[in-house]
Amino acid sequence: MEDQAVPVKFDGHPSPARGRDRSVSVVSDHSDDHEAAVERQAAAELAAATTEALRNVTLRPSPFYKIVLTGGPCGGKTTALARLSSYLRERGFEVITCPEAFSILGSNGFEMSYFGTEGMAMVVQDTVMQLQESLEDGFEKILRARGKPGVVLCDRGLMDGAAYMDSEEWDEMLKRRNIKNVCALREGRYNAVFHLVTAAEGAEKFYSLENNEVRTETPEEARAVDVKTRDAWIGHPRLCVFDNSTNFEGKLQRLVDTTAQLVGLPAHLSRTATKFLLKRRPNLREDFPPEIKYNVFMVEKVYLYDESSQASGSDIIEEYSFVRKRTSLCKDGHRLGSAYGQTTVKRTVDGQVVEVKRIISRREYVASHKNRDQSRHVVKQKRISFLFNMQSFNIHIYEEPSSVGDLCILHAQAEASTSNPSSPAKGGDDVDFEASGTGNAGVDLPPFLDVDRRLTSNKEDEKMYGAFSISRIDE
Repeated sequence: MEDQAVPVKFDGHPSPARGRDRSVSVVSDHSDDHEAAVERQAAAELAAATTEALRNVTLRPSPFYKIVLTGGPCGGKTTALARLSSYLRERGFEVITCPEAFSILGSNGFEMSYFGTEGMAMVVQDTVMQLQESLEDGFEKILRARGKPGVVLCDRGLMDGAAYMDSEEWDEMLKRRNIKNVCALREGRYNAVFHLVTAAEGAEKFYSLENNEVRTETPEEARAVDVKTRDAWIGHPRLCVFDNSTNFEGKLQRLVDTTAQLVGLPAHLSRTATKFLLKRRPNLREDFPPEIKYNVFMVEKVYLYDESSQASGSDIIEEYSFVRKRTSLCKDGHRLGSAYGQTTVKRTVDGQVVEVKRIISRREYVASHKNRDQSRHVVKQKRISFLFNMQSFNIHIYEEPSSVGDLCILHAQAEASTSNPSSPAKGGDDVDFEASGTGNAGVDLPPFLDVDRRLTSNKEDEKMYGAFSISRIDE
């Protein structure tokens, strides 16, 4: 997964993000007029914030995370939500679990026979999205009002509806809801998406629907829904798939460890993006098998500053920040909308790296762009996101600076024990290099890609293939 955080240490609370953190609207792509209106509204809200709770909602002083748990039927979401809630509360977070909207309908009188009415599927999924969005936003507001580190754990997210509709119906529903920016819908709202694979895939003897009265899928149907749900979230930069390769307790522990890393807590596993150099740019039509679903993005990365001096009494020897615009493309190249984010990277005297990420608005991105580090290129990449054998992959194809040509790097998500960590030299796109170039680090590489070799953490690979190094303008 791109740009994963590597926590330096934990002192009771995760590191706060810089500035005010705003969620990206799912209604449409932002315009300057809309952003100006948002700023005016924020100023008015701050002026009217006469209580502690209202000031917290407006200023957002504490770290906040929204995490989706999704997957096919009988994947373990109910147990996982309970485990994560207890784990996070015991470590100082305030947690609210957002229930699955469709289950709310089913437990309050909705019957599957209603689908016998022509056009009911569209009405139901539209209602589910509306209800889910309202619940998520309301719970977020309540937690932010507390002014303490908080987590909303969502039982499914807004993209899950795509698994229960064909593409034409899904596009029609988004059109009716005036949702033009699918990129913001998928990744502008959530810090991470954790997919728990159905027990019908790899743990068949444990497959059961007894704990959910509104689910009726056979094992075959469950596997099909699981695949569609995974495909719906392809493109989210922190999509993690938890399969049934271990027993259920092992599956939960992997989930807990990944969550711990996300929020800045000590973890036994470190999810990193092992990198591989590709020999050539892949041809989507000719190289990708038809069963492999993918999403394509254009990414613009703008570096803001680079501080290499160590302040007195500080263990930080280097700090830099960048903002990113991530634009989703349809297959004909048409732009579907953008999401924006900022990452601050700090390197300590002992060589460890910590990243702080936040979602920002288009207006903030444009303002940051005007103050960019003039000694660095604006890095532009085409990125292809896909899943293969339940592993998440991203291909980064550099388009600018032109000096690197069609450089292609495959990022493969892998798990590594923190007892044997890699030795990263930088954060951001450079944090993921493996210390040794031998083997594939447990990654099942897609056979349809022409892989040259695995990249390492040595200075030569860092200089040639690390985005931070590539961005430097030669004097």
